[in-house]
Amino acid sequence: MNTASAEREPALPARRKTDTRSPFVRLTELLGDIPPGQPVIDLGVGEPKHGVPAFVGPVMAAHINEFGCYPKNDGAPQFRRAVAEWAARRYKLDRVPDPDREVLVLSGSREGLFLASIAARRHVTGRAGRPAILIPNPFYAAYAAGAAAADCELVYLPATRETGFLPDLDALDDALLRRTVAMFLASPSNPQGAVADIFYLQRAAALARRHGFLVFSDECYSEIYTRSAPPGMLEAGGSPFENVLLFQSLSKRSNLPGLRIGFAMGDRRFIAKFLELRSVAAPQVPLPAQEVAIAAYGDEVHVEANRNLYREKFDLADQIIGDRYGYRRPAGGFFLWLDVAALGGSEAVALKLWREAGVRVLPGRYVARDQDDGSNPGADYVRVAMVHDRETTAEALHRIVAVLG
Repeated sequence: MNTASAEREPALPARRKTDTRSPFVRLTELLGDIPPGQPVIDLGVGEPKHGVPAFVGPVMAAHINEFGCYPKNDGAPQFRRAVAEWAARRYKLDRVPDPDREVLVLSGSREGLFLASIAARRHVTGRAGRPAILIPNPFYAAYAAGAAAADCELVYLPATRETGFLPDLDALDDALLRRTVAMFLASPSNPQGAVADIFYLQRAAALARRHGFLVFSDECYSEIYTRSAPPGMLEAGGSPFENVLLFQSLSKRSNLPGLRIGFAMGDRRFIAKFLELRSVAAPQVPLPAQEVAIAAYGDEVHVEANRNLYREKFDLADQIIGDRYGYRRPAGGFFLWLDVAALGGSEAVALKLWREAGVRVLPGRYVARDQDDGSNPGADYVRVAMVHDRETTAEALHRIVAVLG
């Protein structure tokens, strides 16, 4: 490690346990005013760079006057019907979810995942001890932010190579589950790209029903996969979807992160409570955006084309990265989760790649928390977002290999 990097290290450990800021704020601070060694390629943020579907402009234009209306908090009936029908097709459900009682529009899944913890704290009662929310570790920051806002204990469940990069359900004891309000799961997981099989999801749903808590299944990467479509929580939970919720959005599926639209679907008792909170605490979703979403969820051609672009880039990773850094092609999602323990760990490698290659990657430590034993499941990894075009991605991967060896 060079002198500049070494000088930064002492300041970091003191706040690792308590630093809950955005991982991107922390990355900006880590890199500071260090100049990039080559023209910048940003692989730190998971922002899709593929083209916006061609139908978006015409649909938005056709409904432009509807920006003059206040939308309903639960979503337009035609939107709720469209996403319910999509979910029934996608997950081969035995019935279409009830658009009026089992579906709720969201301003992107991030809003929903944050507010869900607060709604769950109000909905789930009779906990045996301090209410807890279970979060996979590493995790998407909105989970922890919502759990903290709900004044629940945050219990981080390590999701490591040894557990298939998913929380170990067998490690959850009854005393913890009896005071659990909600459990967050993500499949495909962010950042590791692990996919939970149907049996894993069924076990999670069964635990939730036995102990009276909710499972919040973040499936925003569900349409980006290598071979077969990942199963979902609604098909695992089964009708009438008691204790299980699906969260979806168009950000990754349709390359529309700026549209800020998604939905929650599942347990109708919770959806009713969620709507009560959302009606006073969240922005309504513009009707033109809902019309674009209707078109998007009604079309799979652009989704398959998008999926193929990611497949091509993972083919590049197979060729360029090979067996370095513990790389294995993920089952889903669009991240590489590279093991850099032998190279100094996540922060040291992020600094090195910036300084020497101009490649910006996210230290895995910043998307995880220290466990009670002091270990951090992300400390030995960097997250690489495969979001650029094929040529830019190839250049970035070649630079990574050239610098790290």
